[in-house]
Amino acid sequence: MLIAQLSDLHVRPPGELYRGVADSNRALTDAIIHLHQLDRRPDLVVITGDLVDYGEPEEYAHAHTLLSQLTIPYAVLPGNHDHREQFRTAFADHAYLPMDGPLHYCVDDYAVRIIALDSCVPGQHHGDVDAAGLQWLQTTLQANPHKPTLVLLHHPPFVSGIPYLDEYAYRDPAPLEAVLHTATNVEAVLCGHVHRPMVRRWAGTVVASCPSTTTEIALQLAPDAAPQSYIGPAACMLHLWNPAHGLVSHISYIGQYPGPYPFF
Repeated sequence: MLIAQLSDLHVRPPGELYRGVADSNRALTDAIIHLHQLDRRPDLVVITGDLVDYGEPEEYAHAHTLLSQLTIPYAVLPGNHDHREQFRTAFADHAYLPMDGPLHYCVDDYAVRIIALDSCVPGQHHGDVDAAGLQWLQTTLQANPHKPTLVLLHHPPFVSGIPYLDEYAYRDPAPLEAVLHTATNVEAVLCGHVHRPMVRRWAGTVVASCPSTTTEIALQLAPDAAPQSYIGPAACMLHLWNPAHGLVSHISYIGQYPGPYPFF
């Protein structure tokens, strides 16, 4: 099974730029074209949050229109820039989304089970999953303890070392870690939020964050670093699962580059 991951689309109303600088709408279209041109068609696309920038209905209408270009099934998850109820309304045609409360869900229609956690705190930018959400996760994991599973959430449950990102990190990940430690079939935890690829061993599995389709947050590790971003390089992730070999994840850069050349 091949699962493509997009994240942090930050769609704006038609004709408007993300933060007045980046054409996030065009970047999403470019990402969709990129997925359609892959030499192997993904079975599913997962989008790990921040589909829009301000949570406005006009943004969601445009995001839904842009995503309708996808000829591949896709599943969506909110991020801290999303508005939970506007998100739910905009994607009411996605039957897996719950009708009320946090947008936790499980998609069990593929060789790999997808469990998504809504790690957003309404009105805030940091991440958290409350006790009820953790109990839902525990119950869902226990319902099928052997099937290969990916767990999705927007906020990576670790400290990145980039100070202005860590102000808005997942708060107190230990309870989530304890739940995940009870499962032996979680192939990986997939996140967004940080606009950069990051990998960490955690909770008996691996956590990986996906780059953004529109901007890359600068890698600055000095504790007094000021927030900075770059337009690009845009990328997505491809997660290839094989029953004999398990899961391998690739970063797939979006855009045109010189090549290909007949060597490696």
